[in-house]
Amino acid sequence: MTNQQDLEKQRRLTLQDGKAWAGAFGTSNHAGKSVNLNTALQLSTVWACIRLTAQAVSCLPLSVFEKQANDDRVKVGNDENIAEVICDSPNQDQTPLEFWETKVAWMLATGNAYSEKVESTRRLLALQPIGSHDCHPVRRNDGELVYRVHDRGKTEDLPREKIFHLKGFGFGGDVGLSPIRFGAQTFGSAIAIEEASGRLFGAGLQASGVISATQRLDKGQREGIQEIMETFVGSSNAGKLMVLEAGLEYHRLALSPVDAQMLENHRFSIEEMCRWFGVPPIIIGHAAQGQTMWGSGVEQILLAWLTLGIDPICDRIEARIQKQLIRPTGNRRRYAEFNREALLQMDSTAKAAFLSTMTQNGLMTRNEGRAKLNLPRMDGGDVLTAQTNLAPLDKLGASTDGNSARAALRAWLSDQQDERTSK
Repeated sequence: MTNQQDLEKQRRLTLQDGKAWAGAFGTSNHAGKSVNLNTALQLSTVWACIRLTAQAVSCLPLSVFEKQANDDRVKVGNDENIAEVICDSPNQDQTPLEFWETKVAWMLATGNAYSEKVESTRRLLALQPIGSHDCHPVRRNDGELVYRVHDRGKTEDLPREKIFHLKGFGFGGDVGLSPIRFGAQTFGSAIAIEEASGRLFGAGLQASGVISATQRLDKGQREGIQEIMETFVGSSNAGKLMVLEAGLEYHRLALSPVDAQMLENHRFSIEEMCRWFGVPPIIIGHAAQGQTMWGSGVEQILLAWLTLGIDPICDRIEARIQKQLIRPTGNRRRYAEFNREALLQMDSTAKAAFLSTMTQNGLMTRNEGRAKLNLPRMDGGDVLTAQTNLAPLDKLGASTDGNSARAALRAWLSDQQDERTSK
């Protein structure tokens, strides 16, 4: 009975449990709007930033490699347990793309992503995802780190060895920082602007004009005009033709400065929210003032996003796989790595230039290049070649019969030219 009471006590929200209150009811802000994951995701900018970043990372192929004695790297097949889990089948329900998309989405939104490690005799069998709102690390009085998991009405403390924890940006400590929580002022203002603009356009005729009369109207006439005007109010009645009589005149009003400023603030809030997620506005389809949606400038912005936004996330995941999944097995020669070259998959020009450079400078064989295009291997395609007549690397600088003949012919022609000149 005592254990049950202790369990119920742990499940209750306390005044000191700020994270639980923030997740359930949102973080306070000057706009007076509740800001939590649910309300933030109703903003198209937040949805697009999280979706595009999570998709960009999850679509990259992930592989496990092992360092050899001569510093070569050999790819580990997916028949190995860790490679099979993280690269082929993380759990019974998800594909690798869905799993990593989920992890990156949670990390971007809350700063943390959790998965329970399912093991048997120290062999990793699966990674079961846990919602970030249902798990959080706790430091006990003795300094031991445990993870408190809420699952189907029950609360359980799991040891750190049972949890695979991805942490976002932070100042150290046991958790990453949530942009939605710390950006509550920005997101709260954006929610307020969305609601205000919705009311503005939902009111229809509210800011479009006024009716004036040349004579005083009695109560019945006012009520009659009011009934007529109500048939033109609302977005569903936009475009109807209004007929005025008895000296009534309609005066059109321009958009008030307050409303105009609200629309400008709406544009600015998009850029502000993008800053919290490190995504350039052009990536989500929002062009800044005077910026076009195409050209070399946008291409450079995209490269900057891949370098400063996508690559650091990949590095975080690779480091956590190394620390929490591979290192406990004792095999420190292995490591996981995303194939960043997959980002060139849809750019045929960039991909062709990349493969051409790699094969013509002795960094990749032609069969390795063909494999990246899903083409079959060819005989003689496993030799490294360089730009000098595409000769094998061990033949660079060596004299061949053809080179000797060409050199002799050039010398003979030079001698003949000298003789004619001397005569």
